[in-house]
Amino acid sequence: MLPEYREFERASTTAVNASVSPVMERYIGRLQQGLGAGHLKIMQSNGGSILAETAGREAVRTILSGPAGGMVGAFRTAQAAGFEKVVTFDMGGTSTDVGLCDGAIPFSSETVIAGWPVKVPMIDIHTVGAGGGSIARLDAGGALRVGPESAGADPGPVCYGRGSEVTVTDANLYLGRLLPGRFLGGRRPLHEERCRDAVQELAARAGLAPVRLAEGVLEVAEATMAGALRVVSVERGYDPRDFTLLPFGGAGGLHACALAEKLAIPRILLPVHPGLLSAVGMVLSDSIRDYSLSVLRPGGAESGELAALFAPLEEQARREMTAEGVAEGGLVLRFSLDMRYRGQSFEVNVPFEGDFRAAFGRLHERRYGYRDDGRELEIVTLRLRAVGCGPHPDLTAGTCRRGEVRPAETVPVVLGGEVTPCPVYEREELPCGGEFPGPALVVEETATHLVAPGWRARVDGRSNLVLERSG
Repeated sequence: MLPEYREFERASTTAVNASVSPVMERYIGRLQQGLGAGHLKIMQSNGGSILAETAGREAVRTILSGPAGGMVGAFRTAQAAGFEKVVTFDMGGTSTDVGLCDGAIPFSSETVIAGWPVKVPMIDIHTVGAGGGSIARLDAGGALRVGPESAGADPGPVCYGRGSEVTVTDANLYLGRLLPGRFLGGRRPLHEERCRDAVQELAARAGLAPVRLAEGVLEVAEATMAGALRVVSVERGYDPRDFTLLPFGGAGGLHACALAEKLAIPRILLPVHPGLLSAVGMVLSDSIRDYSLSVLRPGGAESGELAALFAPLEEQARREMTAEGVAEGGLVLRFSLDMRYRGQSFEVNVPFEGDFRAAFGRLHERRYGYRDDGRELEIVTLRLRAVGCGPHPDLTAGTCRRGEVRPAETVPVVLGGEVTPCPVYEREELPCGGEFPGPALVVEETATHLVAPGWRARVDGRSNLVLERSG
């Protein structure tokens, strides 16, 4: 299954696949039976889809398919809005997934799932245990901790009516940043009294005013999320000031301004349907298959020799993509090399085009801070990505109307310890080209967004909200 160097990672990947595939095959079989005729495709962790039968046999390729769908949806939305350099921030109920796209979606061929190495290509996403359901608690020393434990969907946050432990969602509600009558379009009213009692009880144990406790919960969670954003940006040699923050998921928009300020990110793009963006990404994904072969060749190998080694992979890719229904004219093949300095243990993936040796030096310097052009190189693994490009619905197009910007109401929101009157805008009523300053709340079916003081929002031609510093 994995003709690559490093026997332990190969064995681990094979074992994970052998464990997960029988369960996946049974599930997919029932799903296909229920759907009837038609070609069912399954999302992979690499951001592409494959036929259901293949996914059943190679289930290890689907382990992180949900976050991968989010990354695809986010990058496609950003491209349509004119932004090629984005930091994505997917905040859900249990965790937050972050990634960085510098003109393209990033990939990694190595990850660890529940302690087991998995060596299949995946979108490069970093995850931390901070989400709307993350539980706030006091540790043995009395310090406030938030996550990684989560209230989950059941029992959920206190304000959902069943939970008993304060979560990030409860803190947002207590501070007025969630509106109890507008949650999920008003279909699920939130329990304010239960939330208030739980926050006040935890605050009493912490020796803090309830408002300070609630703000502290958000500050701790945001510190964790900011750390994740630094991992994919600053720690990899990127300057966050060159990027746009793209938050999504049900809770991303509530924390976007605070995180952008922590990393000096100048712009925020709030996409259409942020709570559904992972599903949108799956619909927008291409058919993708990844192939690899370890060769352990010296870095001075000629391009012709390497092309000959790629030939069997290319033949296999064309055959299998044709079987998946991809027309020859819609097939794109992308060749790359895993390279390293001789004596190193890990590699850098480099496109197999032009002067790939010089490209390796540049990428190595960006990732590790140095390069050594006089040192011998080694080519470890050949990689081929086969992409079946096809027509996709333009799900990123908006339907914003014309007219004036008018708030639906004004509500009190705690910002910086002070109660501040805050206008509330209904997103579907915002006109194209409309602008308004923070502080403000924007409510919609799948999310609530906070435009903090010092930020200004405008609606672009695709219904996205673009937030920029106003001063």
